[in-house]
Amino acid sequence: MTPEDRLAAGGASTARQSSVERKTKETVVRGFLDLDGTGVSRISTGIPFLDHMLDQLSRHGLFDITLDVTGDLEIDLHHTVEDTGLVLGELFDRSLGDRNGIHRFGHARVPLDETLAETVVDLSGRPFLVHSLPFERGERIGTFDPDLIQDFLQAWVTRSRTTLHTRVVYGRNLHHKSEALFKSLARALREAAMPDLRRKGVPSTKGTL
Repeated sequence: MTPEDRLAAGGASTARQSSVERKTKETVVRGFLDLDGTGVSRISTGIPFLDHMLDQLSRHGLFDITLDVTGDLEIDLHHTVEDTGLVLGELFDRSLGDRNGIHRFGHARVPLDETLAETVVDLSGRPFLVHSLPFERGERIGTFDPDLIQDFLQAWVTRSRTTLHTRVVYGRNLHHKSEALFKSLARALREAAMPDLRRKGVPSTKGTL
C-alpha cells in the first residue's frame, strides 16, 4: 500500500505505520507516517518554510511522511502550524505503539555552515519541551515567524508524548539555525525510535512508557 493509500484509509495503524485525520473549524490535516521508511515525503501545509523543515525531518530521520493540510492562513499561520504539529505528534505516538524494544533515547549535534544545533529526545511517554532558538523579535524567515517553531514543537511533544530538549548552540543566519535544529531533531528521533536488537520489552523500569 502506498503512502497515499494509507492516507486515504484514515485512522489506520499497522506495525510502525499510522495515518491520522483531524478536522476543526480552523484546519483539516491528513497525515501518514512510516517510521521505517527511506525519507520520502509529500508535504503540503500551505506554508513553504514549514514544508521545508518537515522535509528535513523526513529525509534525515528516514521517516516517510505524507501531510495534506488546509488551514485558515488568511487569518494567521498559528492554527495551521500548531495543528500540523498535533497530527504529526499523534502519528509518531501511534506508530511507536507500546514502544517495546526501542532505544528510547536519542541525541544529535548537527552543523550547518556557521551554525551548530543540538537535540536530545526521550520517548518517555511524558510530554515536556525545552527549546532555545535565539532570534531578534520581529526577525523573519521570509514571512515566517520563527516563534512558531516553538508552537509546532510544543504541539508535537504533547501528542507524541515525548520529552524534547532542542537548542541552537551558536549561529548567525536564522534560516541556518532553524534548519540545523530540525536536522538534529530528525537524527535524534531516528536514534530514539530505532529498534534495539539487544533489548527485550519496554525500556523502562516501570514496564511501560
